[in-house]
Amino acid sequence: MLRKLEWRVRHAVESVLSGEYKSSFRGKGMEFDQVVKYEFGDDVRDIDWNVTARLGEPYRKKFVEEREIQLLLLFEDTPSLQFGSGEKSKREGLLELANLLMLLSAVNGDRVSLCYANPQGYHFTKSANGRSRILHTAASLHAKPAPDLLGEQEAQIPWKYLVKAAPRHSIFVWLGDFPERPAPEVWNVLRKRYQPVGFRIEDPWERELPHKGTGTVFDPLSGSLYTLSGSSAAQRNAQAKWIRSRDEQFQTLFPLNSDQLTLKVGEDALDAIVQLFHKRIRRFGKG
Repeated sequence: MLRKLEWRVRHAVESVLSGEYKSSFRGKGMEFDQVVKYEFGDDVRDIDWNVTARLGEPYRKKFVEEREIQLLLLFEDTPSLQFGSGEKSKREGLLELANLLMLLSAVNGDRVSLCYANPQGYHFTKSANGRSRILHTAASLHAKPAPDLLGEQEAQIPWKYLVKAAPRHSIFVWLGDFPERPAPEVWNVLRKRYQPVGFRIEDPWERELPHKGTGTVFDPLSGSLYTLSGSSAAQRNAQAKWIRSRDEQFQTLFPLNSDQLTLKVGEDALDAIVQLFHKRIRRFGKG
């Protein structure tokens, strides 16, 4: 599976992404150096409008590009990810997304750190670069067994450790189910240190119940079977309320649309990542 994904990533980098991968993270992935006079041919996106207005002639911000991007992944593996109304579970979709991100970093020559957290504990893989080492990290993540459905539901995430686990301005990618809950205590500190990006996964039934008939589903959180009916007004209202609360919590953690991605199981993960990169390029291109 990883070999097939790697081929797709290499093809995307060469034919679609080109330099967009690094450009999409240029906002804080570039170290500010100084303000210099704007010269013909400079990138207009780097113009410092405050200095330009004060001095009466165009000045731009000069950046020193970091040699490589540091990617810190947090994979939050919880029993709720094992739900699936189709051929794939949410967990399978999220694992594919995580593997694509790591392979994309490997192709671009960047460094990757991985924190895998589940209800039993966590495991941290130190920063690695190079194709073979990152492929090994991706394969290790893919081989992790799913959490016990009847055990604890909340993953043990070492937040205080993660705040210092990577250099400043690293890209922090949090992959999970994102249930309704308070933000981590260190979230504001983490947001200032890194570039946080949220990747969540949804099953189609979580967003919209089947329009016709009924269906029996297993809820990993409660360990019970439930009958869903799209014709039930009570169920539709309860689902709408549940969706709103989850969306609001996710939006609170990642207020900007270019810092978040919601992938439905069955959607093309690589296409979704490319679209996110385009959003980030448009965002940073405005200033």
